[in-house]
Amino acid sequence: MNKIADFLKEAGVFFLATEDGAQPKVRPLGAFIVEDGKLLFGVGEFKDVYKQLKADPLCEIVACKKDGHWLRYTGKAVFETDYKYAEKMIAAAHLEAIYNEQTGNRLGVFRLEDATAVDIAVMGPGTDLLA
Repeated sequence: MNKIADFLKEAGVFFLATEDGAQPKVRPLGAFIVEDGKLLFGVGEFKDVYKQLKADPLCEIVACKKDGHWLRYTGKAVFETDYKYAEKMIAAAHLEAIYNEQTGNRLGVFRLEDATAVDIAVMGPGTDLLA
């Protein structure tokens, strides 16, 4: 997990791809945490992306670094039921203005299971980051 987290940290922004019916959807994300040995991502439970992941949990995260390497992290989104992870992510990403009792917004936190993660050079083979 640390290799993937390091890659995402260096890239800064990464992209999450989901499916909405027969239409792929991609959006930028930037927040993640590593907690209890898990690489965790968050999306608002009130957003379409949350509904898409619940309906079809297969997804992909892609990130690019300035050196031309890019990451393809593919798997099945599994949502955490313990809200402690959401609280930690909200604090780490400074999202308190969005996710709080006044707004009523909740953050859904997920990890990827049955995943593959490959660091791919622009002109070269990929390196398995989970090996």
